[in-house]
Amino acid sequence: MVARVAGAGRLEAGETGVIAPEPAKRARAPAKPKAGEGERVIRTRDPERTKASILAAATAEFSARGFAGAGIDAIASRSGANRRMIYHYFGSKRGLWLAVLEAAYERARTSELKLDLDRLSPEEALRRLVTFTFDSFIGERTFINLLNSENLHQARHLKESERVKEMHSPLIGMISTIVARGVEAGVFRPGHDPAQLWISIAGLSYFYFSNIFTLSVILNRDLAARKELDARRTHVAELVLNALRLPPA
Repeated sequence: MVARVAGAGRLEAGETGVIAPEPAKRARAPAKPKAGEGERVIRTRDPERTKASILAAATAEFSARGFAGAGIDAIASRSGANRRMIYHYFGSKRGLWLAVLEAAYERARTSELKLDLDRLSPEEALRRLVTFTFDSFIGERTFINLLNSENLHQARHLKESERVKEMHSPLIGMISTIVARGVEAGVFRPGHDPAQLWISIAGLSYFYFSNIFTLSVILNRDLAARKELDARRTHVAELVLNALRLPPA
């Protein structure tokens, strides 16, 4: 051992002659990330979540303000992302708008295809599709607002999407199958175009909900009231079914 010497080689009182180890240095706590830094790390590691957040924010903003009125800065603020990330994932405002439209159509079509209508009789299958379509608009202004905005632009963005066209083929096929089963069972008249039938089903519900506020004023009736919705749902279903049914013998 090495003695610690004081002065001319004498140990000072109380010293043992052993050098005491220096106290261990306290580990430095990791620096807290600056505001927004942690969120940026998460986004970098989870691009799908980032895209989903941007898409949800864009859907709300476009629904409220339309394609022309919505701004990228507002969408960035809603999503917590920045402009660079939005352009990185979607290319442009136009690309983001198209992604919002495609996602909205996909939600609608996916829900319809999950109805499992093959297990129902032709009449009940068609009634179920009509009432489901009607109910999908209740309390849901987003899809209506998006469609209204795109129609103002004469669907110039939607024309670029092969995906939307493809996702409607199974729906038309499903309607065609229901009608064919009804004809075979002797309950529906032959000769119906399934695409025309779908336009009628969607149109009877879409018009009601897209104009519900003005119609309520004109008719002096609260068309959003439960009893009015129930009556309208029944009316639309019977109207569609009566258009297909064979007349009584």
